Formats: sequence, C-alpha cells, structure tokens
Amino acid sequence: MVYQNAKNLMEKLEFPTDSIAELLLTLKKLLEKSEFIEIVNNYNLEDFDFSKSLEDTKILAKKENICEYSAYMLLLLCMAPELHKRYIQKGIDDKIFYDTMSDLRYKLEECRLVHRKVGTFVPAWYKGFFEMRIFALGRLQFEINHTWFDCEINSAQIPKGTKVLSVHIPRSEVRLSHDLVLESYNKAAVFFKEEFHENIIFICNSWLLYPWNREVLKNGSNLAQFYDDFTIVSSGEYQNYSEAWRLFDCLYDGNPDNLPADTSLRRAYIERIKSGKPIGHGTGVIVFDKLKTR
Repeated sequence: MVYQNAKNLMEKLEFPTDSIAELLLTLKKLLEKSEFIEIVNNYNLEDFDFSKSLEDTKILAKKENICEYSAYMLLLLCMAPELHKRYIQKGIDDKIFYDTMSDLRYKLEECRLVHRKVGTFVPAWYKGFFEMRIFALGRLQFEINHTWFDCEINSAQIPKGTKVLSVHIPRSEVRLSHDLVLESYNKAAVFFKEEFHENIIFICNSWLLYPWNREVLKNGSNLAQFYDDFTIVSSGEYQNYSEAWRLFDCLYDGNPDNLPADTSLRRAYIERIKSGKPIGHGTGVIVFDKLKTR
C-alpha cells in the first residue's frame, strides 16, 4: 500500500517518468528496512519530530548506500497520505492539498538541475507543510507568521509581533504574472479570513526583493510588478555567492562565465558577480486593502 500510494501521488503530481521509475526502485529497497517504515509511521505520533525524522532518514540512506536526496523525497511522499487525511478532517479542499503537494515536483526539478540528483536537497523546508502551516493558494504559498520588526506603511504603524501572512514563491513552471499573484492574495484572504479581523498584511523575504533587482528589472515586467506591490522594509547581503543557485539553477563554481546567461536578469547578475559586488535579499510588506484599491 505504501509503495502504491507513493506511485499514485507521483503520477498525480506529474513527476517525470524517469524520476518516478528511479524513486520507485529506491523505495522498494527502503521498504525492506523496518527503520524506514518506522520513520514514516512516526508521523502519526503526537510528539512527531520532523527534524529527527530527516536525520534518521539521512543515517539510513548512508547505511544503505542510497542517495539521501532521494530518501528525503520518498519519506515525504510516504507521509503524504496521512497529511491528506488531515486536510480532509479539516474540510480543506483536495485541490489545495494537491496544489500544495505540487511543491514536491518543483523541488524535484530543482534538485535535478542543481545537483543532478533525483529527490530534494532542502527537506527541512517541508516542516511547515507537514505541520499544516503552509498552503498553496493559486500561484503562491502562504503561512501565518508574526513580524520580527516594527515598521510604518503608508502612515500605518505595524508593531513587532503583528500577525501577518508570509508569502512564499514556489519554483513553478507557471509565470509570476500579476493577475495570478493578485488572485493568490485574494484566495489567501478568503482561506485565512478567520485569522484576520482587520486588514491582512502580507510579508515576503526573498532574493527577488533585493533592492538592486529593481534597478535592472524592466518596468511592467512580472517580477517588477511583484516587487512594486511591496514596501521594502529591510534588506541584507549574502557573504558569498552560494545562494546564486536560486536564480541560475546550478551551483556557482567560482567562474561566472559558467553560469547560464539566457535571461536579462541572469546576465545582469553575472556582470554583478564579475564586478565583485554582493547579491542579497529583501523583506517587503503589503497592507492588502491598499493593494486592492490601486
């Protein structure tokens, strides 16, 4: 049943055929080990420790000479049916469940591009998914959070600790069009309406909101419109170029000429790296009613 459920979910999420075949071969090997079945079943326990499950999976993968990225992905796939039951118990639509789980396919593709491996190299990211805190609502993903700073937006004071919705931007094949972005914000406002009695405040921390980006983004482009909806309240820089994979879908080997230069943003980043200038991230805030009435 575990094997068939994982196979069905991969097919439902439209994993590449070759990835499905490779993962199923690995799953057969893992299912021969009682340790793996125990790790999966631990998700049913009240005191389930997601981080420990990842560490136990890593140890087992090393012991069995299995790619840890594949083992992580298979753990997530095998726990997903129980997560689906929890969605059903809470009356959450199946579309939201499958849209949310589609992130597994996005991370699979990311892993194939960046590491040439089948699986995921960022398994800790899924803690919020399996704790039912992160949901995909249209093009974007959201989770309840609280501000870790004080700020002022359009004369409105937002004190530290204010409840907000964090915005996550999955690496999806769907373009980040402004219409889809606005649709997601509206869906989030409906989905989380019981949590917010006043205006919803969206917050996003991403490399996409690094202020320098706006200097090179073309006015009216999807990324520029996404950026312009936010008031940037803080930004920071990375110590090196290890985060460049987020834009280039490959690890930086120290030679900028080896980075793909197939988009204007990538070309701009290559020139920035060549000049020795830093790359970074920004944090932006939206007061939702202000966005809707623009």
